[in-house]
Amino acid sequence: MHTDDPSANRYQRLNGTPILAIDTEADIQDLCDAAAQRIRASSDLLETLHCLCFKHADVRDIPSIVHALYLLVQDGSELLEVVRQRLR
Repeated sequence: MHTDDPSANRYQRLNGTPILAIDTEADIQDLCDAAAQRIRASSDLLETLHCLCFKHADVRDIPSIVHALYLLVQDGSELLEVVRQRLR
């Protein structure tokens, strides 16, 4: 995504995908809220998994669960990185 347009840096790819993007000029509170939502969702999922009995769980589900957790934490981290850069 190369362009001579100075506003091209406004949108940062989320997880390196060309589809999802972070508006780097969005309100900082909105960025923080979006990051908190993703981190809270991953924390809630981890807490749920901690409380579950895995006697009837399918081992093949574990990679899917881990991938979902990874995406949530990665998105939250990238949002917080944009906030950190803006606060410099």
